[in-house]
Amino acid sequence: MGRYRFLLLLLFGLVLLGCRERGEAAPQVLLKVNGREVSLDEFQKHFARSLPQDQQLADDERIELERAFLVRIVDRELTLAEAERLEIALTAEELAAAEAEARSDYPEEEFRAGLKARGLDEKDWRRELEESLLMEKVVRLAVYDRIAVGDEQVAAYYREHAEAFAQPEQVRARQILVADAAEGQRLLSELQAGADFAELARLHSLSPDSEEGGDLGFFTQGEMPPEFDEVLWNMAEGDLGGVVRSEYGYHLFQFLERRPALRLSLEEARERIRSRLRQGAEEEAYQEWLRGLREQAAISINWSLLD
Repeated sequence: MGRYRFLLLLLFGLVLLGCRERGEAAPQVLLKVNGREVSLDEFQKHFARSLPQDQQLADDERIELERAFLVRIVDRELTLAEAERLEIALTAEELAAAEAEARSDYPEEEFRAGLKARGLDEKDWRRELEESLLMEKVVRLAVYDRIAVGDEQVAAYYREHAEAFAQPEQVRARQILVADAAEGQRLLSELQAGADFAELARLHSLSPDSEEGGDLGFFTQGEMPPEFDEVLWNMAEGDLGGVVRSEYGYHLFQFLERRPALRLSLEEARERIRSRLRQGAEEEAYQEWLRGLREQAAISINWSLLD
């Protein structure tokens, strides 16, 4: 799933509200962030939109979700205010590219239906997309781009976690999953006569990996059902195995390749370690950045309205 498709799904499932300015009617003010107000009615309307349709919640579950949703609104307002303070804005090109990518993942009718189901029009959706992208941009520029993970940190992590870079033996295979043994035997006969395994998987397999020709990728012993291990770990490249019964149905296998056990060197593991360390550093820095914004802000929440 692309980054902007994720944003689109997020906006379909969680439409964050714009805060109410002072002066508008708000008989029950739930939240104030630096003078901007959110009424209880407004919060409840948008919180309801964030939930799957017809979802039933216990009282304690609802309270927990409402409080988490409210905290996200606070963080959203603080982030957008920081973008304004730092004079960070989206370019027309950035917004156009994000909108085009998000819409490309859905047929137009499905896209419009999704908006309608959430009570949104395209103007509302575009505004929310723009705000989400702006939040992403300010966090990247103000937080993530300032983080660097040096070679010494990478080397130290490798020394301290050497066992994590020992890779056990792996195998790679294709499968075809069918509902009954008779069909499995028929397909096995076709394969033994020279039929292409990947093509038969695309045509007949009930497994989600059928789209990839039944390719299961690389895996170690114990990752797959025991029936797989009993067959595959005794096969060689090009072998056919089947018909094998499991709780899912009847399987045919084609063994593709085997990777011997090995230990990754520091050089081989360097970028994987750097990425892992950077991810942790980014999350820590982001939370610290948010804490700083909260400490400097005037935030007032009437929690009793949610009880």
